[in-house]
Amino acid sequence: MKLWDKGYNVDQQIEQFTVGNDRILDIKLAPYDVKASIAHAQMLVKVGLITSEEGEALVAVLEAMLPEVSAPGFTIEANFEDIHSKIEHELIAQLGDAGKKIHTARSRNDQVLVAMHLYLKDELQTIKNLCLALFDGLMQAAANHKDVALPGYTHLQVAMPSSFGLWFSAYAESLIDDLYLVDAALKVVDQNPLGSAAGYGSCFPVDREFTTQALGFAQLKVNAVAAQMSRGKSEKTTAYALASIAGTLSKFAMDVCLYMSQNFGFLSLSKEYTTGSSIMPHKKNPDVFELIRAHCNKISNVPNELTLLTSNLPSGYHRDLQLLKETIVNALEGLKSCLEISIHALPEIKVNTDIMNTPMYDAIYSVDTLNDLIANGMSFRDAYKHIGAQIDAGTFTPNKNVPHTHTGSIGNPGLDLIKAKRNTK
Repeated sequence: MKLWDKGYNVDQQIEQFTVGNDRILDIKLAPYDVKASIAHAQMLVKVGLITSEEGEALVAVLEAMLPEVSAPGFTIEANFEDIHSKIEHELIAQLGDAGKKIHTARSRNDQVLVAMHLYLKDELQTIKNLCLALFDGLMQAAANHKDVALPGYTHLQVAMPSSFGLWFSAYAESLIDDLYLVDAALKVVDQNPLGSAAGYGSCFPVDREFTTQALGFAQLKVNAVAAQMSRGKSEKTTAYALASIAGTLSKFAMDVCLYMSQNFGFLSLSKEYTTGSSIMPHKKNPDVFELIRAHCNKISNVPNELTLLTSNLPSGYHRDLQLLKETIVNALEGLKSCLEISIHALPEIKVNTDIMNTPMYDAIYSVDTLNDLIANGMSFRDAYKHIGAQIDAGTFTPNKNVPHTHTGSIGNPGLDLIKAKRNTK
């Protein structure tokens, strides 16, 4: 069944190419299309386009369908083009002429739009909750290891003293920045496009304010053309938020892989969370973090992919937009998986508490030692040259006890201040 069926058969190869894998992807959108259809049916009753009896019958069947389309194992058979045609077919099969009225004053375009907006709202909230759970884990690790020293690097050369308290909480605070973008994406998708029809509205007196409230949207996407143009823009805005989180996760995963290397030896991972080699019996590989890194690097490219799909399209609907669905659905599923496994693996990361006692890290205290000289009256330039000469001559003796007191330093990482940012999310 096709919603646009005019009584003739489409070439099978053409049909297969144009439908693509929409049947699989639409399984994600199915519950949202049903919910939107319920609100649409109620609105049709309110404005007098169908009778209250017809509306009640439509709503009853749709509500009965909701658990089915939400359940694992739900499929869309090959004789349906998409979820929209399947739902309408079921309504007609059960209700006859009343089922044929569900499509009054709407287009498949705004069916897809409203289902996608509702889907993105829920998925972004899930992503947000997962980020906050990972934030909590990182902050707990920061508190547990607040005073454990860790070398800080610039140019991958030892630079200045750091700590695991700073390292873990740095990624936690970075996630808060990512969530600012998630909140922006939520604001974009939390607008109701239903009623825009094919992008130019309808001559029927539809009540778009009613469906906005019924579907729980914060506001109405007012202009019908703007509503249609939100397809692509909503996905792309969401993708930027996902890419921001992916960038944070990828960097964290890279650090873990680097620090687990025997050349660093800063971290270890429970053996049950590593994989081995088929030839080298000693290997315990951090495959989970390598795959997080790889998946997140793919997700970081999604905004660019969506931009290329939509950048030269004029206003109005174009079939190119169909390809947005697979890209954004896969990105959301991939990022959720990466967040879930990060939350799961984080407690199994074990830190080395005796890193800085190795003489190779003595020079890392050069800045603190010269600052100690400055505090005792020497100018910065003279202290810098003095310490530099000692290092070159091999006579440098580090002062490892210079306190760091400012907010955000190893002596005062400001964990409570970072936690306060979480409470605003």
